[in-house]
Amino acid sequence: MQKIIVFLFAVCTVTITNAQVTQHNISLESAKLIVTEAVKFAKSVNAPGGAIAVVDNGGNLVYLERLDGTFAAASEVATKKANTSALFKAPSSRLENSINGGRGALITVGHTFLQGGIPILFEGQVIGAIGVSGSASAQQDEDIANAGAKVKLSK
Repeated sequence: MQKIIVFLFAVCTVTITNAQVTQHNISLESAKLIVTEAVKFAKSVNAPGGAIAVVDNGGNLVYLERLDGTFAAASEVATKKANTSALFKAPSSRLENSINGGRGALITVGHTFLQGGIPILFEGQVIGAIGVSGSASAQQDEDIANAGAKVKLSK
């Protein structure tokens, strides 16, 4: 049995080593541009506040901004929404809707399934995500996140 495991490991290693995959990730500069656009949108719709977090494709915080008047815990919630969106490569609302639709077992996997997390795409890849918490509503959180996620990024 050990010989089979070693053999399979060697095959997997060769396959991974020979693969030519270009993986992009979000930069601090891009994260700041995204947050700037999200803040601009939040102000245009008179959002009463909001914490806006951008994470990389591994769900790690890259940049966070909390608008004046936003409750302190919003920063943590926004970061967790972005983390969930990046790791699941989907809007966090999709997962919240699955739970609300009867897929309650999702709550056991340890992520934040609340509306307001949106993946950030570049050349068809998820390079990170934006999460928003603390605005007027869950829908406004998502609208602000969408405004940020629409920023066109370049190399």
